[in-house]
Amino acid sequence: MSVDTVPPLAPKACSSTPQGPLPAAANGAAAASFSALESRLGYLNAHEVETVRQAYRFADAAHLGQLRKNGDPYITHPIAVAQMCTEWKLDAQALCAALLHDVLEDCGVTKAQLTERFGSAVAELVDGLTKLDKLAFDSREESQAESFRKMLLAMARDVRVILIKLADRMHNMRTMGDMPRHKWSRIARETLEIYAPIAHRLGLNNFYRELQDLAFRHLHPWRYQALSKALARSRARRKDLIARVQGEIEAAFAHSGLQVRITGREKTLYSIYRKMASKHLSFAQVTDIYGFRVIVPQVLDCYTAMGVLHQLYKPLPGKFRDYIAIPKINGYQSLHTTLVGPFGTPIEFQLRTPSMDVVAESGIAAHWLYKSGATTDASAQALNVQWLQSLLDIQQETKDSGEFWDHVRIDLFPDSVYVFTPKSKILALPRGATAVDFAYAIHSDIGHHAIGATVNGEQVPLRTELHNGDVVEIITSPHARPNPAWLGFVKTGRARSKIRHFLKTLATEESRALGQRLLLQALRGEGIAALPGDDEAGRAVWDKLLRFTGNRSREELLSDIGLGRRIAGMVAKKLAALLAEAGTRPDVLLISQARFGAPTEDQPSQGVVTLDGSEGASVVYASCCRPIPGDRIVGYLGRGEGLAVHTADCPVVQRLLHRDRERFLEVEWAEELTRPFESSVAVTVINGKGVLARVAAAIATAEADITHIQMGEEAAQATTELRFTVAVRDRVHLAQVLRQLRRTPSVVRAQRIRPARASADGGSA
Repeated sequence: MSVDTVPPLAPKACSSTPQGPLPAAANGAAAASFSALESRLGYLNAHEVETVRQAYRFADAAHLGQLRKNGDPYITHPIAVAQMCTEWKLDAQALCAALLHDVLEDCGVTKAQLTERFGSAVAELVDGLTKLDKLAFDSREESQAESFRKMLLAMARDVRVILIKLADRMHNMRTMGDMPRHKWSRIARETLEIYAPIAHRLGLNNFYRELQDLAFRHLHPWRYQALSKALARSRARRKDLIARVQGEIEAAFAHSGLQVRITGREKTLYSIYRKMASKHLSFAQVTDIYGFRVIVPQVLDCYTAMGVLHQLYKPLPGKFRDYIAIPKINGYQSLHTTLVGPFGTPIEFQLRTPSMDVVAESGIAAHWLYKSGATTDASAQALNVQWLQSLLDIQQETKDSGEFWDHVRIDLFPDSVYVFTPKSKILALPRGATAVDFAYAIHSDIGHHAIGATVNGEQVPLRTELHNGDVVEIITSPHARPNPAWLGFVKTGRARSKIRHFLKTLATEESRALGQRLLLQALRGEGIAALPGDDEAGRAVWDKLLRFTGNRSREELLSDIGLGRRIAGMVAKKLAALLAEAGTRPDVLLISQARFGAPTEDQPSQGVVTLDGSEGASVVYASCCRPIPGDRIVGYLGRGEGLAVHTADCPVVQRLLHRDRERFLEVEWAEELTRPFESSVAVTVINGKGVLARVAAAIATAEADITHIQMGEEAAQATTELRFTVAVRDRVHLAQVLRQLRRTPSVVRAQRIRPARASADGGSA
């Protein structure tokens, strides 16, 4: 047996991620010339080294005269970034981009110049790393969100972008002591909330750990110093314990004949702080500060080594995790087990193969590190590729930068649950994910048409939270569509963006259809029977009309009319004038027919819109008066809100008539209706056992559905009022419901709730 031991009293060191920032002067001296970088380029050929040298000279000339906060020449920063990239063995294009990453933003160099000098690939990488012009935005937050969006999309197309950006952020964090102190908090918080989670999501464990600790140092310097001193004292106290455990496990593996390499692992200060804060622990109560990592040749040896350890020390129940069979969402693979060591001290062990160790520490960068020979786990890399692809999927359906960043940030949380499809395929979802998230993870069409789910064979609501090991099946219907309420509980960015995109598209289509209907009716009032066609003459008229309204397309204009942003009558007058110029003459008979109900004091303007309940999101039945078929109704075209339908005697209508008369249009019920409509009913009852059940039974007997119940919060009295929202076919059906309620024992009074007065005679319904 060979045991390669590293003292477990400090975290495993990595040349690309020292455990603390180097002094600024040392950094400057080491990175002042190209020779410091050239010594690290042994994996490139001579032509590639020369290309990198040319990029250095270009960057050096561009940054000439610029200094860092500590007084060093600015070129020391790009050199340091490129040096970190060489630790991942990134190619010459990426190293050129690392050296040039600030020239577009700070030096006035254009993307065209970079393309001409270094090729389009390098220019695209640099452009993806460049922030957008802040002057183009209303706020810093908007500018930041759009810059992150640009960077993440560039990353999705080429992951080298984020590797260079993380190296850039790492060097800035290591040298942040030279920055003005008032900037520390913002930069450190941004690092904790954005860059560290991205590093974790891509499996860059070394960068993730160091970025967290550096951000913690500058965000909470006093807490950092206190914990650092406490950890140093603890390290000294537990030195003998760690040495004893290491000796015992070395002897156990020697006896078993397993070839292993043992290294020590220590929790980072930030992870200790976060555990103390989340679980309300003191430092002395955090028991898993130290641990061991066991590297074995083959996957099967991981399980054998775990057996050896379990024979040596007793395992803690519930503390075993198999991330080999089911990798973490960022591709991480290991066996984790926590054992009770000497004196009852819990000690965590991580067991993995060399290739797993590479992926665990370098994540997606392992592709470049070992592309020449050693193999890495392809399935682990595929998990990261899936996430990068999902960024492009979300981008296609999200136009707003802030909304896009909200979706992405949801997917950066590391905690996951693992669930199964009925065909035993494993899906990793964020902790707290629901059946709706699962449906959209399978396919967007399944999510759009989901009506229910079964978990482990039992039917459950779609909002049900999933747990590890659940077998989930989604029930769909071809007529179903996403519910806006889903946005209140979904956890994945994919599901959220798909639902929002569907609802926006649906609302746009429905408002466009309503807008076309309103414009055609208004145009008939001008004596024109049809909208211009798609022939050459018709397109010319539409182009002139769009120039007049300022819309970009015919669809946008119709949607604006349907949403009430433009008045159909005004647009129709201009369209009629343009058609008259093109030779279309108005029909006098059509004018008289369309204007039969001309506007008067009590009669709104525009043509009649027929409603049957199938209009969708473009038509809203007002909750203040809850119109139902049989009521006299009127339509109000709100600004950007679509068509709101009220009863003619609604007080809201009376107020709006004086202010926005031109926005009203006549509406009427269709003879054939497609669905029931909601109405509010107040029922006064004598308190007693079972009274609510009797009232509900009476409503059900009248073949009406209860959609909502409201009960008074005051203490129980002799009588109380219950308010129901019921779905009925029309006024006649509502009258039947009220009659049935009045016949029910314990019911004193039943009436329809109207906004015009506190109570109305239910018999008039």
